[in-house]
Amino acid sequence: HLLLFLLFVGPFNCFASYSRATELFYSLNEGLPAGVLIGSLARDLRLPTAGGQNPASLQPPLSFTLASHGLGGQYVQLDNRSGELHTSAVEIDRETLCVESSGATIFGGSDAVSSSSSSPESCLLLLDVLVLPQEYFRLVKVKIAIHDVNDNAPRFPVPHIHLLVPENAPVNTRLAIEHAALDPDMGTNGVQTYRLRDNYGVFTLDVEENENGERTPYLIVMGALDRETQDEYVTVIVAEDGGTPPLVGSATLTIGISDINDNCPQFNDSQLNVTLYGNSSLGTHVATVHAVDMDLGSNAQITYSYSQKVPQPSRDLFHLNESTGAITLSTKVDGDTPRLHRLIILGNGPGCIPAVITVLVTIIKVMMRPPEVVPRFIANEVEGVVYLKELEPINTPVAFFTIKDPDEKYKVSCYLDGDGPFRLSPYKPYNNEYLLETTKPLDFEMQQLYEISIVAWNSEGFHVKKVVKIQVLDDNDNSPVFSEQLIELSIEENNVPNAFLTKLHATDADSGERGQVSYFLGPDAPSYFALDKTTGVLTVSTQLDREEKEKYRYTVKAVDSGFPPRESIATVTITVLDKNDNSPRFINKDFSFFVPENFPGFGEIGIISVTDADAGQNGWVALSVLNGSDIFVIDTGKGVLRAKVSLDREQQSSYVLWIEAVDGGDPALSSTAKITILLLDINDNPPLVLFPQSNMSYLLVLPSTLPGSPITEVYAVDKDTGMNAVIAYSIIGRRGPRPESFRIDPKTGNITLEESLMQNDYGLYRLLVKVSDHGYPEPLHSTVMVNLFVNDTVSNESYIESLLRKEPDISVEEKQPQISIEPTHKKMEAASCMPTLVALSIISLSSIALVTGMGIYICLRKGEKHHRADENLEVQIPLNGRINLHMLEKRPMEISNI
Repeated sequence: HLLLFLLFVGPFNCFASYSRATELFYSLNEGLPAGVLIGSLARDLRLPTAGGQNPASLQPPLSFTLASHGLGGQYVQLDNRSGELHTSAVEIDRETLCVESSGATIFGGSDAVSSSSSSPESCLLLLDVLVLPQEYFRLVKVKIAIHDVNDNAPRFPVPHIHLLVPENAPVNTRLAIEHAALDPDMGTNGVQTYRLRDNYGVFTLDVEENENGERTPYLIVMGALDRETQDEYVTVIVAEDGGTPPLVGSATLTIGISDINDNCPQFNDSQLNVTLYGNSSLGTHVATVHAVDMDLGSNAQITYSYSQKVPQPSRDLFHLNESTGAITLSTKVDGDTPRLHRLIILGNGPGCIPAVITVLVTIIKVMMRPPEVVPRFIANEVEGVVYLKELEPINTPVAFFTIKDPDEKYKVSCYLDGDGPFRLSPYKPYNNEYLLETTKPLDFEMQQLYEISIVAWNSEGFHVKKVVKIQVLDDNDNSPVFSEQLIELSIEENNVPNAFLTKLHATDADSGERGQVSYFLGPDAPSYFALDKTTGVLTVSTQLDREEKEKYRYTVKAVDSGFPPRESIATVTITVLDKNDNSPRFINKDFSFFVPENFPGFGEIGIISVTDADAGQNGWVALSVLNGSDIFVIDTGKGVLRAKVSLDREQQSSYVLWIEAVDGGDPALSSTAKITILLLDINDNPPLVLFPQSNMSYLLVLPSTLPGSPITEVYAVDKDTGMNAVIAYSIIGRRGPRPESFRIDPKTGNITLEESLMQNDYGLYRLLVKVSDHGYPEPLHSTVMVNLFVNDTVSNESYIESLLRKEPDISVEEKQPQISIEPTHKKMEAASCMPTLVALSIISLSSIALVTGMGIYICLRKGEKHHRADENLEVQIPLNGRINLHMLEKRPMEISNI
């Protein structure tokens, strides 16, 4: 950059007197969008512009250029001509650009960002701008102060804050909360206050600010604390900044109350009375004392000891366990042993005055020895506890008991005391031998521990009791049990992958590992279902499509950890609920219907088949016509397309409709289909004769016309199509001197001269031409009169017109034209004369009859219509609308020989 600067400035060093460095200072808020005006360098430097006093032609254009495109250049856009400085598309984030670093420039280069330690809220964007040309050359230092806006909420560094307060903390104790909230914003937009959502009436918060402006929250104890009453307080600490509006952040604050030794051991009773037989054996349990300390840990440790007031003989006779407080007989009771012992026992706690309890032990002198109960255990026994498995068979032996009298003077009996499925019976043939056995299978799930007593007494009524504890051992005799045997679930289709379905739950009454249940999918479950073997959470790993499959049914297993393992099975049914995810679908995208024209209104044109794979209302489909609704209508329920009016192919041969199908979902889905209706032609239009244009027109035929020459033509059109528009021409009536002299082509309508005209063939020829189509089922036709005047000239037109006005006496021939067969001259084959004579006779008779009839008919008509000589007798034929009847020419036309 320095090299470029020297190369650029070198040529203008002679103008140093006009060059100077200038500083401009602007300010703006962070986070502004692109295009915001920061300032105009030309205006603020008061540089002349083209619009000033000097003419624009004498004033060179100004140029503004960033000296370098460092960090600062990406945040601004400088107009090279106007010198206007705008924000760029890169948003300015003050917290990203300016980090407090004792006033040093954070980013190097000629363009940089600076923060000042003297003002922690200041953040400067530094730019170097070169102004050209040489007349106005200068280096402008642009400083843009970035102002902070409240765009960051306070945030605690940890979501859970733990604070420990001793229970003896006095009121107004202050404890600093180390994890203060952080807010990247500066000044009043930073963290200002803290508060507790629930202070429990014993806490409050205060904020202390140090010399660096950091605010630390302090927890203040406002009331007495007692761990034994409440050992923990859980609340929410809220940090709030000073912005407008203020933003907040929160964390969970757990205040634990630490224990101090503020409680001492206490006995529930002050005195305990105990009776002991003088013949008790060593180790006999006498009594147990127990004290309670409400403190925790080492503060609650209690030891037991004899008071100094207890005499040594009593100490020697009774042993005190300093940890448990149990008192047992440690020496044999003899005749010299005192009968009453006063044992003062102390319950000692750390830093406490001992608690005191007095145990009075009265020893009863026994003159005879009690019966003895000697057990011999058959089942497994450990420290006086017998262990039996559940489901052991009936009459399982537990132990033998031998009952005897030490003095051998008294009869001894025994019985079983206590509840349980046990029986004590004499074991024959031995005397004083008893067998303890079960009476029914044991069930661990019903009862785990039995405590029974074997009681022996002699004839003097002296009793001895032997307590036996029987612990039932669990066996894997219970299968897991599902809370429901049929688990019915539902889920909407198009679910997210790994969607949660349900959490299966099965219980096992067995204990330990035998009662631990694992879950497994049955073999009939699809692979995209997953079941967590530990938690029983059932999920589906893929999206379900109701249209592909609506119901799923498979089994799940719950298996315990016993050996051998036991299991149970439940059935899961999943119904996939429909979503409107399928548009209506037409059977075809393009439908074509062929309809005969003149089809009656509201007749059925065709059926539009449309389906929607969705169910319920989502699958309801409504059809409508998007275009042509003024002519066509569609039955939504059945999809029947109808026309409101009768259709005419000659007016319009086809229709293209767009049908829209809309389902009943929300939002609704739709699709369209193209319908093409083609009208089939029916023969409803007779041929329209365009030439000749009138029955009164005529044509002059010169006698010199050669045979085979074309004379004229009949030209007709038919608005129908196909065979309905195929036109055939035929002459069905003739009148003239020799009318058979003319012939018409059935295809083209060309009239030609067949034979040479003689002197006696002069005159008016009238040919009645039938123009017929080939329509089905009934062909239609029109007729036209072709008038030919054979003569050398036309000397008297009025005479010819008078002849044309007379009704022609023409017999109509019924022979149909055959356009597919060209007329040919056939050679007559030689045959016998008899058929020929018969045919000629029939023709002659028919001709005579025809001539006679025509003569009678002409005579009758002639007398009746003589007064209508001037009446136009032309045949009315439909004419094309573009033909002007007033322009018809009736002048004779000369036909040259071709």
